[in-house]
Parts: sequence; structure tokens; C-alpha cells
Amino acid sequence: MNVFVRLILFFGCAIPAFATVAVTSPTNNTTVGSSVRVTANATTSCSNGVASMGIYVDHALQRVVDGTTLDSSVPLSPGNHLVVVQEWDYCGGSTYTPLNLTSSSSAGVNVASPANGSKVGTPAIYVASATTACDKGISAMGIYVNQQLVYKVDGSTLATPITMGQGQQSTVVQAWDNCGGTAATPIDVTVTGTRLTNLQAAPGWNQWGQLPPVYDICDAPCAGVYWSMTQNQQTPSLSGNATQFYLGGTTPYSDVLFSNPVIGHGNKQGLTDESHTLLPTLHDFLYDTDVYVSNWAVTQVLEFDLNMYAGGLGMEWGTECNHLNGNVWDYWNNVEARWVPTSIPCTLKDGWNHVTLQAHRQANNDLLYQSITVNGVVYPLNITVAPKAVPSDWWGMTVNYQMDGNYKMDGYTTALDNFHFTYW
Repeated sequence: MNVFVRLILFFGCAIPAFATVAVTSPTNNTTVGSSVRVTANATTSCSNGVASMGIYVDHALQRVVDGTTLDSSVPLSPGNHLVVVQEWDYCGGSTYTPLNLTSSSSAGVNVASPANGSKVGTPAIYVASATTACDKGISAMGIYVNQQLVYKVDGSTLATPITMGQGQQSTVVQAWDNCGGTAATPIDVTVTGTRLTNLQAAPGWNQWGQLPPVYDICDAPCAGVYWSMTQNQQTPSLSGNATQFYLGGTTPYSDVLFSNPVIGHGNKQGLTDESHTLLPTLHDFLYDTDVYVSNWAVTQVLEFDLNMYAGGLGMEWGTECNHLNGNVWDYWNNVEARWVPTSIPCTLKDGWNHVTLQAHRQANNDLLYQSITVNGVVYPLNITVAPKAVPSDWWGMTVNYQMDGNYKMDGYTTALDNFHFTYW
């Protein structure tokens, strides 16, 4: 019995004269992974229209959706499968399109981040890779958010920030191969967190100079280094409300540290956490800002940090773009109090740049450096560092921004805009 006759007998339904089911993905007679994303739309001559659409796998109904479009993923065991996409109209008719698919364990989409069912901030950092049984390889990968394609890139790897609204979001990471096959992994996430916005314009900023070789902080005036911080600047600015920073001096390799206590001691925005109930609940953090560089050639280092102090422990997620001493990103070893170079290139440039730091506090208070995103390019870190001991009365979180001077202390300016901090 051929496939067409078998389907007629199985579904036992009349086929309208003017009805279609157009499957846009996957392609018939292709190899897919252990999960396949099916997209299709239906039309009918029934005056009342299409009522619903569904997916059968080997004669078993797996999905049903209302309306004329379908976008859903179904699991497939290894081997050959008959997949049927069917529509039912309001006149009692239906039609379908059969697909012969082969599921292979060597084909699929592996999503490293975020985890399915997890809570994320925004932007959420997506990192994934794909494999295929197609000897011609993977053509492209993409991300769907609530059935809308929001990102697509050539090749078999993907790493990108995705901005989404608050609440539950249905996302799918999909791959297309060069043989017409597809594979997809659904990732349901909940966008959450409290977002403190435009911190560059917020009150409460502290400013200190730092002199070599010890780099203890000193209040202005600090002989050998001078600096300024000017808020509410319209130029250079993206929002019309940027903050400009300046560093100069006479003592080589001097620095200036700008710090805002966003939670806890010294907070100026109503988040003092005097009851000590907020910080223990927080484990995930996003430091997200636009940074303007006026003279990259003389910029020694730009540093972006998160600090957390609670229960006698100090946790500093320190990251710096070490331009003139290796031109790579460094991370801060919290216990040994030293910078550790990575292999991640420092790609900041004159003009506006966008930097996002993703950090996590583990259950045992170890610090997890998750990723650095620079100008839309995600660099996974996945580096763990232990906390350090601090006085027991220290309590709070700070966001830091630091500028380092070069051997001649050439003066230079930078600016921050759209500086947001998210915690959950």
C-alpha cells in the first residue's frame, strides 16, 4: 500500500477541493535531529476558514494549534518517520502534507546557554552549536522568539545577546543544513530581574585616585593624578544624558576609580537593604552599558566591575580591557588579588561601544564569570573564582568603572550612557 492510500485510510477525512498545507520547514526526505521544528500554513475554500492545524508522527497526533499557521517542535527517536502536517476547516474538511524524515543522533542543536526553563535577564545571552548528518554541513543558525525569527547567522555556531520583554518567552534555536534539513531545540525562559536604569546619571557616585605601586585609593586632591566626572551631558551621548569622565596626571600608570553603591551601605536610591534580606536572594547579575572612547591610542585600560559584600565575604567580578599590555580582556582573581589574562581580544574602538558582563553567584558563594559581550559579540568565560574574607559589617553591591593612565599619563576622556544593572 502506498503512502498516499495509507494516509487516506488512516485519517479518514474528506479533502477539500481548494485546500493546501504548505510546509516551509523541514524539507521532505531530509535528515533532522532528535527534535524537529515544523513551520507551516494552511488555506481552504471553506468560507469560514481554517479551524486548526496539527502534527502527526507515525500516525500519532503530537501537536494541535488553532488558526492557519503552525510553528512547533516535536521530538523524534532515531530512525525513519512519517510526519504529517494537517489542517481542519470549519466546514468539516481537512487536508495534509506528508513528510518522510530521518532522525539522527549525529544531528541536532546543542544550546549551552540559557537552560530550558531558566530565569534570565535582558539581554539574554544565547550560546549554541549544531551538528548534522548532511555531508555538506550546517548552513545557518537562528533564534525564534514567540515564533518570530529575531536573529540568524551563517555557520554552525551561535553566540549573541537577545533582548526580550519581561515574563515567559517561548524561544527556539534552529539550524539549517546544506541538504535541506533542519534541527531545533526549544528553550522556554522567563525574563525576570530588577533593572536599575541609567546609572550614569544616578546620584551616589564615589571617586578616588589610585597611585602605583600599591594602588590604594586616595581622595582628591591626590598628588600625581587628577580626574573629573560630569553628568547630564548631551554630547557625546546616545540618550542625551551621558556622563563624561576624564583622567590625567603626572605619575605614570595612575588610575581613577568611579563606584556607585547600588544596593546596601551608601546607596542613594532607596536600596539600603537594612534588613539584610535582599542580597542573600541574589545570584545573577548583568552589567550593561554603552562606553564612548575619545582616544583609544593612549587608553591603557578600561575596567568594568561588580562587587558584592555579604556575610563576611567579598565577591568582585572584575573585568578589564587591557589595551596597551596585551590587548586582551583580563579577569580578577578575587582570592589572589591579581589580574589574569584571557585569550579574548579587546575590540573596543574610538567612538561608542557596547559592553555587557554576565555574572553568577553560586550556591557556595563562588564567583562564576559567565560571559563578556562586546559590540554584539559574545565571548563565553565560564571561569570560577572563590570569594575572599572581608569585615563582617560590609554589606552591599557596587558597580565600578575605572580608567587607567599610560606611562606618560596622556590625558583622555570617556563617557558612559544607557548604563543598566539587572539582578535576580
